[in-house]
Amino acid sequence: MLSIRLRRAGSTKKPYFRVVVTEGRSGRDGSFVENVGTYNPRSKPAEVAINKARLAHWLKRGARPSDTVRTLLGKHLSRDLAAPADAPAVP
Repeated sequence: MLSIRLRRAGSTKKPYFRVVVTEGRSGRDGSFVENVGTYNPRSKPAEVAINKARLAHWLKRGARPSDTVRTLLGKHLSRDLAAPADAPAVP
């Protein structure tokens, strides 16, 4: 089963994560199928860059996001989908 999860990068005490699609049984930093984005928790605010088209592709194919990735997507991508505050409302 494919899963979408974080892969740790960066140096000691300076974590940086890649959001990858991987086989569910492989290790945290093991082999992966595709890199779909990045997550930098050290910046203020945290930087999340995810290729939404590729993420949707893998979700359609049955890949399951980990709990951490699900929370990350809920917090950071929901802002991108919301309409800007200064945009006129559509009737």
